[in-house]
Amino acid sequence: MPERGNDVTDVKKVNNRPKNVTDVSRAVLRSEQAKRWTKRYRTEVAASSSSLLSTFVAYPLDSVKTRLQAYKFNSFTDCVRHTWRTEGFHGFWRGVWSPLASITLVRTVSFSIYQKSKYALDDWIYQATGTSPLVTANTRDAWPNLSTISCFGLAGATAGAAITAIACPFELTKLSAQISVLMADRKDGGGQNDAIRKSYQNLGTFRTAQQLVKHRGWMGLYSGFHLHLFRDTIGTGIYFVTYESAKQVLANARGNSPTTPLAVVTAGGLCGLVSWACIFPIDTAKSIYQRNCLISGRDKATRPKIQFFNRRMYRGLGVSMSRSCVVNAIFFSAFEFTKKRINRITVDEELLRENGL
Repeated sequence: MPERGNDVTDVKKVNNRPKNVTDVSRAVLRSEQAKRWTKRYRTEVAASSSSLLSTFVAYPLDSVKTRLQAYKFNSFTDCVRHTWRTEGFHGFWRGVWSPLASITLVRTVSFSIYQKSKYALDDWIYQATGTSPLVTANTRDAWPNLSTISCFGLAGATAGAAITAIACPFELTKLSAQISVLMADRKDGGGQNDAIRKSYQNLGTFRTAQQLVKHRGWMGLYSGFHLHLFRDTIGTGIYFVTYESAKQVLANARGNSPTTPLAVVTAGGLCGLVSWACIFPIDTAKSIYQRNCLISGRDKATRPKIQFFNRRMYRGLGVSMSRSCVVNAIFFSAFEFTKKRINRITVDEELLRENGL
């Protein structure tokens, strides 16, 4: 007759074995499900992670650009010195948390809409002409043509128009955070509405939004929406046309794939430069108008004209283009790299099907 102690040990071994197997199986299934989800939403995953990195790195340049647009400084270095002297190191990063969240959200949604629009337009153009713009763009020794430019431009414009409703309130609160100290110090509008101007100083995103609603009502969150819509519709169309076409040209000139690192970095930097050069007066008019809305309370804000041949409207263009070049070179490099890594992931679909997943 076996001893009782041995029975207990054997029972524990038997009970532990299937439990461990079950735990391992669950961990494997969760891992495979995560891989499948990541591959399914690879565009969104790549866009969000790349946006966080590029936005954080280049934010000080964006902050200086906004100050140069909204207020008069002698030069870029004058603005940097003034910010350092009056606000310190923190001044260059004032309001960074809102853009980290909002720009990541906007870029993720924008790229998702762009991808869907691009494929829908590709199908439509293929049915109409018998030629696929996307196949052409990814074919070696093929060059940009009317169909590829139309496909990328219209898809980009669609994405730009769609995200304005999300982006406008966030960008307005970001602008307020960036220039709140200047608004409080300078006597805009002849020194009227002094209390309103100072009420936005050193506030976070949520409290800034509260002040906007208090002074201008709920629609105050969309102050400058028409200019924002105009800027993003045109700018995003130019942005994606330049990126896709430059990447195609640079790759084909060397007989390489369109996603080679050099082509991606160069095209990413170039698309930011070209798009900002084209839309900068619109962006300046938007910044000035939104500043006027902030300092005017419920009074009617002065609307500046969009003047493409006025040097005043290009104040801050150099720093904006430098920032955009850095942001987009980093963003697209990280974006394409992340997508390639995700595409290499293998998913055990048979295992998932066997377990009803």
